[in-house]
Amino acid sequence: MTARPLLAAALTLSACGTAQAERAVPIPAAAVDVAAGNGQPQVAVLAGGCFWGMEAVFEHVRGVKSVTAGYAGGTRATANYAAVSSETTRHAEAIRISYDPRQVSYATLLRVYFSIAHDPTQVNRQGPDSGTSYRSAIFPQSPDQARVAAAYIRQLGNAHAFPRAIATKIERGAFFPAEAYHQNFFDRNPTHPYIVTWDKPKVAAFRAGFPKLAV
Repeated sequence: MTARPLLAAALTLSACGTAQAERAVPIPAAAVDVAAGNGQPQVAVLAGGCFWGMEAVFEHVRGVKSVTAGYAGGTRATANYAAVSSETTRHAEAIRISYDPRQVSYATLLRVYFSIAHDPTQVNRQGPDSGTSYRSAIFPQSPDQARVAAAYIRQLGNAHAFPRAIATKIERGAFFPAEAYHQNFFDRNPTHPYIVTWDKPKVAAFRAGFPKLAV
């Protein structure tokens, strides 16, 4: 992985950019969904490469209340950037999304996830970043989420929605928030080279591809 300096802090991080995207992949909506229930906020945990870009996309989705960058799939003891970057902890860089199911459903979040938030056909990498911490993985927070995620992966596969096989795995594991300097990174560092190169085009593509969902 390539090291690069943060503009706003004296830190050195590995390259944390995702594949540059110019348009959303036109995929069908999911045939099944999770019920809205009583309207209380629900939580989704998704991994798809650098959490900066994932966070940037989902914080612009209508109905999303908050997005937290973090690590999923490993233990609390090694849920820190230095350890996770060693690619030995089993964590994936991930985001935890709190959302209003009356405004946006779980299956709709998955549609954004597969269409524009990352490339679900890449194995243990996204764009310039490689390693298992950049894998494509869904961490269902309920049996219904697991059922819907598995059904949607099958649906997209049967529809040949992508030119290559979908690599996304459904996994189990706890989510641990990342360090404070990773939170809201897109908004706090708009001129950072990786934000400009990888994430701003992705957010623009989300807005263009899903105008009714964008805020």
